[in-house]
Amino acid sequence: MRILIYGAGAVGGFFGGILTAAGADVTLVARGAHHDVMKQRGLILEGKASGRPDPIRVKVCRPGEEQGRYDLVVVGLKSQQIAGAAAHMVSLLAKDGMILLGQNGLPYWYFEKLDSPLRGSRLTSVDPDGTLAKTIPLDAIIGGVTNKPADLVEPGRIRLADQATDRLVIGELDNRITPRLQAIKAVIEPAGCPVLLSDNIRAVKWRKLMSNGVFNPLAAITQSTHRQIGDFEPTRRVARLMIDEVLAVAASVGIKPDTNADQLIDDVRSRVGILSSTLQDVRFGRELELDALVNSVIDVGRLTKVATPYLEIASACAGLLNRRIVDDGVAF
Repeated sequence: MRILIYGAGAVGGFFGGILTAAGADVTLVARGAHHDVMKQRGLILEGKASGRPDPIRVKVCRPGEEQGRYDLVVVGLKSQQIAGAAAHMVSLLAKDGMILLGQNGLPYWYFEKLDSPLRGSRLTSVDPDGTLAKTIPLDAIIGGVTNKPADLVEPGRIRLADQATDRLVIGELDNRITPRLQAIKAVIEPAGCPVLLSDNIRAVKWRKLMSNGVFNPLAAITQSTHRQIGDFEPTRRVARLMIDEVLAVAASVGIKPDTNADQLIDDVRSRVGILSSTLQDVRFGRELELDALVNSVIDVGRLTKVATPYLEIASACAGLLNRRIVDDGVAF
């Protein structure tokens, strides 16, 4: 299997690194200093269990320098970056090639291949002009959810946190367990990341979203880790109200996790205190991934007539912060 990691940042770089170390045929796509350092020295993965003692000599190129076609394209871009690269990534797919979309939040394809009255509905927050739906073949898509705390601390060096929930979950849009899912598992799992095959990848996405759809925007606004938000009673109360709204929207489309707001908050407090991807983006002055994390939930709530006032407040505040980052070049 020829694999391309398109967007080898923290999580993409982790997968590219462990796959390279395991002998897989994998190419990483990166830009700028991160590309240059990996090209010259290799990729450093730091972590007690999942790290590697020496730099990994990865095969890396810039966008547009890829050679040939790939059986699996793992998209490591943030959701708001995919549209600009979609046509190029699709052009790199081999016959019957797969494109693994494991971004946080709800995906633009959520209501596709789904037995639901809302089948075919578009989440305008994540695909406002329909570019993704028109460009990426539905049959090529594999849905994914990654649970692996990772931080790109400097070009060519990724810090990893190890926890019991580390895993990649993958699933088909029509919820079948297929040979191609088994093939992906057979390549990635031996490299050092557990892979679970799901017959309901949307439910898995909601389960993660109940945490990062609430704590990531709060982390950006408060400049705090998830644990700090859960430990501080005033922000814990806000998080509880937001989680209740996410649970209500999820229930409106048939997703009913066996949990509640306080259990979710306590679970977040028990995890490692690494900065969320959204807070990392704030610190580096990068555009925030708010549409898939928060606004997509608000979109679904509007479709199903579920009110989301607290999510909308958080979205407005984090959205203004994002505008200052994008328009004014502000970093914190």
